[in-house]
Amino acid sequence: MRKQLFFTAAAAACLILAAPAAAQFTPEEAAEQPKWEEFLEKADIMGQEQMVSSEAVTSPWKLTLKLGDLENFALWKGIDVRAGRYPDSWKWEVAAYRLDRLLELYMVPATIERRFKENRGSLQIWAKVMMSLRDKETKKIKTPSYKIFPWNRALYLQRAFDNLIANEDRHQNNFLITEDWRLILIDHSRSFRTSKKFTKSLIYTDKFKEGPREMKELPRAFVEKLRALTAESVKAAVGEYLTDEEVAAVMIRRDLILTELDRIIKVAGGEDKVFY
Repeated sequence: MRKQLFFTAAAAACLILAAPAAAQFTPEEAAEQPKWEEFLEKADIMGQEQMVSSEAVTSPWKLTLKLGDLENFALWKGIDVRAGRYPDSWKWEVAAYRLDRLLELYMVPATIERRFKENRGSLQIWAKVMMSLRDKETKKIKTPSYKIFPWNRALYLQRAFDNLIANEDRHQNNFLITEDWRLILIDHSRSFRTSKKFTKSLIYTDKFKEGPREMKELPRAFVEKLRALTAESVKAAVGEYLTDEEVAAVMIRRDLILTELDRIIKVAGGEDKVFY
């Protein structure tokens, strides 16, 4: 499991006030993301360890980075396999982070492109967390009663985001839980699919394979940002990290999400039952 320190310094007040209430990073953390992008880009590599296990199937590298007095771990991925049953690309890690920022979700840790061992790849800051969802389930740790409501809302946001980026690889180790029970999302290198399976239907609906997992409640501001998305705005945000076909698939899934939300609203009895 990925644990360690980050998000420590205070942020400028204007940026703090701009962070949306639905964000899973605190306003201070969200405002610091540009700082961490710069850190990832410029920090010296002080240590390296390849993670080889049945769960780290892409064999990423855990790097120790240092810039001035600041030291932090980060995860580097260099895989770029577009063919076969399980397409897997570091470029989708960068694209997921950029789309997360475009939508002002602030659930994905800072991620950039950086060369390592002369290869291109994604480099993601390592989040300070209490445990993964797998730890929670294995150790039978109960969500505190006063955190159940915001925790459920965080899960609805996760479902919406994964529906948009076609991420069906959201296993329990990719849900990270902070000490105050916020949800951080990692590992998006198997996202942005373009096949009919991922453009004809959504992953998370009332027909989810393990039982209904719907987007029952979502921030109205987030839904408005979804509605405002265009292929041009997505392409401007993600740059070269998504192909035109992948951007088009994102827009198709955006429309599927909005149609699904119309269904949920009808069942619930009005927008005020679904949007907040």
